[in-house]
Amino acid sequence: MVHTGYDPALVALSISIAIFASYTALDLGGRAGRTAGSARWGWIAGAAAAMGGGIWSMHFVGMLAFEMGMPAAYDLATTLLSLAIAVGFTGAAFGWISRRGASPRDLLIAGPAMGLGVAAMHYTGMAAMRVPGNLAYHAPVVAISVLIAVTAATTALWLTFRQISVAQKLIAACVMGIAVAGMHYTGMAAATFTGDAAGAHAMPSADMGHGQQNLALAVAGATFLILFLAMLASSLDQQRIQRELRASEARFRAAVQAVRGVLWTNDADGRMVGDQPGWSAITGQTRAEYEGYGWADAVHPDDAQASVEAWTATVRERRTFVHEHRVRNADGSWRHYAIRAVPILDARGEIQEWVGVHTDITEQRQVEAELRESNEEIQRYAYIVSHDLRAPLVNVMGFTSELEATRTEIGEALRGHPQAERIDADLGEALGFIQAAVTRMESLIAAILKLSREGRRNFSPERLDMTALMNRIADAQRHQTEQAGATVIVAPDLPAITADRLAIEQVFGNLIDNAVKYLDPARPGRIEVRAEGVGGGRVRFSVADNGRGIAARDHARVFELFRRSGAQDRPGEGIGLAHVKALVRSLGGRIEVTSELRVGTTFSVTLPRGTVTGHGQDGPPLRLAAE
Repeated sequence: MVHTGYDPALVALSISIAIFASYTALDLGGRAGRTAGSARWGWIAGAAAAMGGGIWSMHFVGMLAFEMGMPAAYDLATTLLSLAIAVGFTGAAFGWISRRGASPRDLLIAGPAMGLGVAAMHYTGMAAMRVPGNLAYHAPVVAISVLIAVTAATTALWLTFRQISVAQKLIAACVMGIAVAGMHYTGMAAATFTGDAAGAHAMPSADMGHGQQNLALAVAGATFLILFLAMLASSLDQQRIQRELRASEARFRAAVQAVRGVLWTNDADGRMVGDQPGWSAITGQTRAEYEGYGWADAVHPDDAQASVEAWTATVRERRTFVHEHRVRNADGSWRHYAIRAVPILDARGEIQEWVGVHTDITEQRQVEAELRESNEEIQRYAYIVSHDLRAPLVNVMGFTSELEATRTEIGEALRGHPQAERIDADLGEALGFIQAAVTRMESLIAAILKLSREGRRNFSPERLDMTALMNRIADAQRHQTEQAGATVIVAPDLPAITADRLAIEQVFGNLIDNAVKYLDPARPGRIEVRAEGVGGGRVRFSVADNGRGIAARDHARVFELFRRSGAQDRPGEGIGLAHVKALVRSLGGRIEVTSELRVGTTFSVTLPRGTVTGHGQDGPPLRLAAE
């Protein structure tokens, strides 16, 4: 048996190579997982060359550090084969785990594959040695070395495809490098060299030591150069990413400015910290003034408390913040802002910070206020006009009744007159025309009064179970429905909304009543009530029937006052859908119709989940503090 030992300097050099190679491979492999196409394959090749080549270099330097007291040479072909095994297995493992759709279970395939490749590289490299003696292995120790390789490789891949910081990556590289070196020296411990008497000491030990050191330094230098070039490529790529990030930030800030918005950030606890140039620009507050909750000092006194409470609740519930309030500008004027903020989460799902935008909607609110005032004026005018029209109409109705009452007396006075019968007939016809016109005008005035009252109506929002409400409406009209031979089907999972109960009942009561009234007698009637969520925290309810249908030219006009479509064989004044449209608009929604003659009609009513004066989508409606 030959007495062996290690050169401590070369051992340290081999471990350094393993750690440096591990760090490089972790960095390049991580980039492969974040890219696609040819770039991904480029990073995989780089990671495979860094990890496979680094491990092979570490193994080779470790072998040179081994002092076995006899000359050793290496078979070039077998040595190159060991390098190819290391790079090939490592590249295959990186490619498998970085593909799209890879799951954590794929780690159990890629990790052992890489570990077995590393072990195969080591023992193939050992087989490349040419020594004047025999080489034997202790099987249990060999098994331990393979287990170390598999465990180290699996751990390395697990770390590679996680979002970790530079410090964590450095620690992981140290662990991986030491584990790889541990596998190598464990494998060496499993080997036993037995030298021949003729071959041992054939080469002077001093010459042999200098030669091994020079070769080790050459291999290490070449390896460090390759790894340095790999890190340089990684650094250049990182600079490219940073340039793209800066460009993206510039575009985002430009977009925020384009919508007259101001960007701000708060920490995870909801406190304003750091430089906030946008907030300072609009309010004139200094950093010391707005930090923490100091920003509330720039909010209108009537809105400040509600804003702080709403913000605190949002931070506590970790949801999107939607709010409005007035803010004092640097020139002392008050501006109206809509605010929307979202939490930014880290890889663990914890809130890292809050990012929000204040959008100036002052002009929009002013236009809305003017429009609201104009509508109210029109409604008052309509109410006064219609009310004043009723007074002379009552007189006309009264005198018409008196004429009807005196018709008999007139007939008695004309008794014997040759034209008496004709005059009585003309008088009766004229009175009939007057009464029909008066009745028509009375209904028109009543409709105008009804619509004008809806405009001044105060709603009382409440949480509505829409499935139960729709079923109650259907039950209330069951008699008419059964007479028409129709069925009303209400979906069992209609989403709840917050709205005025009476208004909602009027809207859908009218629509279902219309559907029953205009069914096609040629087939059994079927009316379905469904709903679906749409964007912006809204719900679209639909009332669909298989009735007569509405001609395309009348789709828009059916919502006009006193307008009716199709055959006029059902009682009605043409105010129902106009009334429905006015109610839906007052509730902050919209109504649409799609229809085809002899197929059926669908009325779609889109309403906010919350009230029109509260924008809460996931929780209780937020107060519009400035209203």
